[in-house]
Amino acid sequence: MQKDITLVVMAAGMGSRFGGLKQIEPIGKNGEVILDFSVYDAVAAGFNKIVFVIKHEIEKDFKEIIEKRIAKKVKVEYAFQEVNDLPKGYTCPADRTKPWGTAHAILCCKDIVKEPFAVINADDYYGKSAFKQIADFLRNETGDYCMVGFRLQNTLTENGHVSRGVCEIENGALRSVTERTKIIDCKYTEDDGKSWTALDPDTVVSMNLWGFTPDMFGYIEEGFKSFLDEKLNVPKSEYYLPSVVSSLIERNEKQVKVLIAEDKWYGVTYKEDKQMVVDAIGKMVDNGLYEGV
Repeated sequence: MQKDITLVVMAAGMGSRFGGLKQIEPIGKNGEVILDFSVYDAVAAGFNKIVFVIKHEIEKDFKEIIEKRIAKKVKVEYAFQEVNDLPKGYTCPADRTKPWGTAHAILCCKDIVKEPFAVINADDYYGKSAFKQIADFLRNETGDYCMVGFRLQNTLTENGHVSRGVCEIENGALRSVTERTKIIDCKYTEDDGKSWTALDPDTVVSMNLWGFTPDMFGYIEEGFKSFLDEKLNVPKSEYYLPSVVSSLIERNEKQVKVLIAEDKWYGVTYKEDKQMVVDAIGKMVDNGLYEGV
């Protein structure tokens, strides 16, 4: 009997650049969304529970479009990320509307995830290799964490800039992740385009595909209180998952193994990206990679 492993899907954020709830934007020929293909790959790799992190306000639409297909294939549970879900002793500012970030999204799962788990974005297509690698790692119970990285050149769009976590790797382990918020054609700028710095197209970048053991919730909770002490009243402040991971690496508390997927990543960052994703996934379906999705 295979070990229980869970997939946590971060789906609470609205797609501001895309202009809508892109997590439920149809991509497949029969109305499938990117999540359908990710869950298909995850179940094939051995994940036996899916936890969706959403907001209550999208629950009805999300369940109508997503659950009717996915719940037939695998156990589904929900965690809800809300801005007023804070540790005891902290009160959400009245004007706060923005979610508290990806680390807070994962913390919302602490009461329902008790086994090794992977984390993905709802609106990213990672591919079969990525899920197979991370599932194999989680079942091995090393106690370490992991991430699946992608080659930068396989994660870009022709329709605008992207933000990517550029990874420094040493002996197969993650040393640091540096967020570059404006990358175009393997070059990034930090001064609104006045100057550009080239990156190797084969540079490994993080696409928020992480693997953890349940002790991660304790680390996130501890760090969240420190974050709130400093930034509770900063309106757009966010508590990011890579920041927690980086802190653990710096303190030598955890080793994070880097697994590399050589496949192309697909995502709908901009409306204009949609047709490319539709065509790419449609071709895979035609080639028999997603029979019965």
